[in-house]
Order: sequence, then structure tokens, then C-alpha cells
Amino acid sequence: MGGPSPAVVRAVRRVLLPLVRFLVAKGITYPFLSELLKSLYVEVADRDFRLGEGPPTDSRVTLITGVHRKDVARLRKTGDVSPEAPDVVPLGAQVVGLWLGDPRYRSASGAPLPLARLEREGGPLSFEALVTQVNKDIRSRVLLDEWLHLGLVRLDDNDVVHLNAQAFVPAAGSEEKLFYFSHQLHDHAAAAVHNLVDGGSPFLDRSVHYGQLGVADVERLQAMAGEWAMKSLVAVNQAASDALRQTAGGSPAGGEQRRFTFGVYFFQAPDPDQEPTQTPHARREKGGNDGSAP
Repeated sequence: MGGPSPAVVRAVRRVLLPLVRFLVAKGITYPFLSELLKSLYVEVADRDFRLGEGPPTDSRVTLITGVHRKDVARLRKTGDVSPEAPDVVPLGAQVVGLWLGDPRYRSASGAPLPLARLEREGGPLSFEALVTQVNKDIRSRVLLDEWLHLGLVRLDDNDVVHLNAQAFVPAAGSEEKLFYFSHQLHDHAAAAVHNLVDGGSPFLDRSVHYGQLGVADVERLQAMAGEWAMKSLVAVNQAASDALRQTAGGSPAGGEQRRFTFGVYFFQAPDPDQEPTQTPHARREKGGNDGSAP
């Protein structure tokens, strides 16, 4: 069996570069990563590369992964510890999701409504009632004080809370931010790998990218992308929230429950190529062999 093609090696190297930067910054050394990779190779081979109904033998796992058979046997005994969402994720994310998604809490244009701080002032359309719907054990004042400190909301002179949805970013280095880091990179990578490896109906995986642009132009485009991205995310959140309410207390159509992730991103960096001036172009990319426009 031949080794991977040079094109595959180049692609893997480029994908791993930012991850290795993260690993070094967080103190994850190569020996630690090497052991972690062994366990992941065994897990993936065991789950995704079976020849029949039963799991592959230790010898077959060694054959397709290169992990020594003794290590395969050891790692299969220890099992896998999957990362779970930290407790802080549901409260913040679900309160914002409910505020943006539930029609009771948004205007006719879809914008989040300002809410009276206390239930005795605003009834069910209050910040206190909103938080209580998500978690009855956390006082709304505790969350409000934290969000005021982070700039996620503002409190006006009439004791009304206004949401700043675009500022809702978890604190740097927090457990919550690390959860979303792993969740979003996993799902984006899983969609791209599906399109390249699995075939069948491809997942949405497209981008627009240009080079040879000035800093001011890129900053203007970044602001525009952020504005339109938030509109898309809010619209999808509202549609998902509506669908979830329609199936509350029952099973979804077909009986099977599924999850989804919809994300957008923007990245900029110095252009390393400095190619001769040429006609600018946009390219929308889609995994697999189908590079056609949507």
C-alpha cells in the first residue's frame, strides 16, 4: 500500500498548523499529543472502518492505523472520555437563544425586544421570567450583573434590559469558550471530511476568498460579513426555535432526532504570495469533487 499523496500531506499540514499553535500555547506537548492521537486512531478505526457488523480485531486496527497491537489492546480497555458541555454553557447560550428565537421575545422585524428587569414589572415578558424559563436555580440578578460587566446587555433609566446579541462571546480562555472551540471546529471538519471521504449528498461548506486587498478594504468587508452573518444566524436560530416548539411534548416527523450546526466565519492575514497583479477573483469551495456553485 502506497503512502498518502503529496497533495493530501500538504492539506493535512496546513489544517494542523493553527491547531499545533493552540496546542503549544496551552502546554500540550508532542508526547502528550502522540498518546492522545493513538487513542483517537483506535477509536476511529473501531467505529468507522468495520468490515462487518462486529468490531475489527486488534490486528486489523494495527494494520490500518499503524498503532502497535499492544497499544490497541490497552487503549480499548481504557475506553474514551468524551468532552461534555460545561455547566456554564446551557445558561448563557440558552437564555440568549430563547431571547432571539422565541417570538414572544422578539419584534415583528425579528429583533430582540427590550425586557423589563423584574417579573413584577413585565410579567412573562421580563428578563427575570426569561432566565427562570431556562434555570430556576439561578437568580436573574446574578446573570444580569455578569452580562452588564461583559457588555452583553445594557440597563436603561426605566429598568429595562436591552440585549447586545453581537457582543455575546464567551470570556477568553473560559471553559465555555473551549467547549465552543471544540464543538465548532469538530462540526466544520466533520462536514468537510464527509464531503471528501464519504460521498453522497454534500454538506454546505463554502467560502469567498480574495488576495491582494488593502487593509482598509478587508476591514470594511469584515464588518459587512459580521453584520450579514449575525442576520443569518439569528434567522436560523428563530426557525430552529419555532420548529422545536412545534415538536414539544411529541416526536419530530419520522421519529428520529437529529442535531445540526450552522456557522459562518471570517479570517484575514497578510498575503504571503505577493503575486503579480491579476484580475481579482472569488472562489466558493465545496468538499468532494463537486466544485459547482450552489
